[in-house]
Amino acid sequence: MKDDRASRQPAQLRDRVFVVARLADRQPVCIGDLIGTDYERVIQIARDGTRAKDVIFEQDQELTLERYTRNVGSQFVSSILTGNGSVVIDGAPSAELSFVCLLADDKRAVFFEWMPRSNPSAFKQCSRDATRVRECLQILLQVAETDLTQAYASPFLDARERDQGTGKEVFADAFRKANDEWKQYRDAECARRRDLTPQGIPGDDWQLACVVDLTRRRLLDMR
Repeated sequence: MKDDRASRQPAQLRDRVFVVARLADRQPVCIGDLIGTDYERVIQIARDGTRAKDVIFEQDQELTLERYTRNVGSQFVSSILTGNGSVVIDGAPSAELSFVCLLADDKRAVFFEWMPRSNPSAFKQCSRDATRVRECLQILLQVAETDLTQAYASPFLDARERDQGTGKEVFADAFRKANDEWKQYRDAECARRRDLTPQGIPGDDWQLACVVDLTRRRLLDMR
């Protein structure tokens, strides 16, 4: 499954969002139904005053169908479908999500659940609604760097405690040095990736998205 195109349905259809993913050339498989309150629960991640514009299910390498053929409680489940998607929000970064869907057969979904996607792409979050990509990326970077600064607090205090009474800042200086060298790596790596920007995308946007992604990854390392 190398098709990166997404199946789309308008988000206004709140009573039912029905998506069909073509997993083989002539074999459509039902991803699932997102009914009523489930849809409302998904778009609650948006801030007050924003509006969900679209719901996207990705047809990429992460879209997998696993044969199950067993009961879950009293419900027979023929297969389990997992993949990624997003809720595109007007005037805000998209909410990148993963999903799991239990199917009774190829046409009938019996359970559908969204969950936050781990390590989402910053560029995708900001380019799904392409009106203000740069501004969106700058907001994501500000959030990521604020979170990282907060994550640094505990290990830095630990380093200071280790130095206490020694009259030196060996551990604190080592912590600062590691952070400085990581930032140099981040900036150099993203400058390198800028030279590999896909056609049609501004290089500055691609580089900024890289900075966001690597800052988020550093945050995960520090937690």
